[in-house]
Amino acid sequence: MVEPNREADQSCPNGGSITGDADCLCHEPRSSVRVSPSWPTFTRSDEPQGAEFVDADLRGARFVRADLSGVVMRAVDVAGADIDAPWLFDGESFFRVNGVDVVPLVEVEINRRFPGRADRRAGDPDGLRAAWAALERTWAATLERVAAMPAGTVDVSVGGGWSFAQTLRHLVMATDTWLGRAILEIEQPYHPSGQPNVEYETDGNDMSIFTTVTSSYAVVLEVRAGRVAMVRDFLATVTSDELTVTRKNPWDPEYRETILSCLHVILGEEWEHLRFAVRDLEAIEAKSGE
Repeated sequence: MVEPNREADQSCPNGGSITGDADCLCHEPRSSVRVSPSWPTFTRSDEPQGAEFVDADLRGARFVRADLSGVVMRAVDVAGADIDAPWLFDGESFFRVNGVDVVPLVEVEINRRFPGRADRRAGDPDGLRAAWAALERTWAATLERVAAMPAGTVDVSVGGGWSFAQTLRHLVMATDTWLGRAILEIEQPYHPSGQPNVEYETDGNDMSIFTTVTSSYAVVLEVRAGRVAMVRDFLATVTSDELTVTRKNPWDPEYRETILSCLHVILGEEWEHLRFAVRDLEAIEAKSGE
């Protein structure tokens, strides 16, 4: 993996890359576990690390941004369970179900569903340009799909997560972070319509640069198109030598990232949030068809 794990200490994914909470996968409310409004909610301060649940009824429980690494489950009923783990493919770990490591199987299936995703870690200029072009085509088709759905769909939240419009706004913020701030070294790269992750303010960052008034979808589309063009234009002229140049990590300036690593973060962020968006659109369509 080209991009170091320093980014994961911040994020996604969705990143957050999704890597770290800066470009996090912030499609969910802040609490670590959410079940039902009438049931208890456990947050970071409760820390049930190492707990053992025997004959426990956890049906309907909801785990959001929770660390379940190393969890062991035996003789469990997981019928209807729904897991979304954007960091599943990072590192050399595994995720076993009945003794079978399913990580490679999940990776293959997601790549089948999203043609072009497999090239998100391309290592040369031509490969990166092709990877971005494939991503643009997929997003264009998704935008057309949304445009054909009922009015107001772009503002619908599924499960308390970001709406489609908010997802596009977050990708504006992600591009501003990794292209504007990191690669181009712009001191203040953020567009007011950008959507920061939920930890952005609590991590001590300045929220005053972002608008407190919800941007119209037309404005969001315009700003988003501009950021997509910025990436396209940068990739059009980037050279192999430039990809090896280092920049400050935008969330931890003591650490350096290659320009290639920054571009991989952008591509990873784009594909993960596209996957989230498609997942939620399918849920909206399914509900409207009931």
